[in-house]
Amino acid sequence: MGATEGSRDTDRRIGRRALLVGGTAAAVGSAVLARDELARLWWRTPGVEKPRVEGAVDFRGARWVAASDANWRRADRPDDYGIDMVVVHVTQGSFASAVKVFQDPGHGAAAHYIVGKDGRITQMIRELDVAYHAGNRSYNERSVGIEHEGFVDRPEDFTDEMYAASARLTAGICARYGIPVDREHIIGHVEVPGTDHTDPGRHWDWDRYMKLVRQAGRASA
Repeated sequence: MGATEGSRDTDRRIGRRALLVGGTAAAVGSAVLARDELARLWWRTPGVEKPRVEGAVDFRGARWVAASDANWRRADRPDDYGIDMVVVHVTQGSFASAVKVFQDPGHGAAAHYIVGKDGRITQMIRELDVAYHAGNRSYNERSVGIEHEGFVDRPEDFTDEMYAASARLTAGICARYGIPVDREHIIGHVEVPGTDHTDPGRHWDWDRYMKLVRQAGRASA
């Protein structure tokens, strides 16, 4: 049986009211989204920098020593570049020499972290910024670089303390960015496309390292 004229008019009024309410909600939702996006992007306006805490570290227990700003570039990762990889390096020198060259604006390269034979960790570039460590722009943008004190042809340089500290560091990075703990996402510098580097070399014990990373991840979960 068909609706009466009065009921059809009521239906139309309800429909218009629902449309108005729905439209208002959508507009409010869009305004909130726009506000949140502006709050995140305002610092990208020319002449404006995102607020940063001087000396802040991303890994608790790391010591902060700033690399030359010629060896990295400012970013807002993972908002502008997703982080899905950790790249393992070996310094081919001492801990002190690595710090020194990363502070040299003429060097043209630096990693986010350096891990010493004694297990100490120094952070020189924030994880949100792009370090020039991999020799490949795309890999630089998507990865965190970790240097390890020593030489690739000296297995004795890769100490228990170094493996343990580096594994905790890598596990923390993987947890922060949801990086799978596997050899597709935790790689050596030698595996970066286009590189002429061989580190970490044949003496780096990948099986041991990956086991330690997984253990550290479970321990902190």
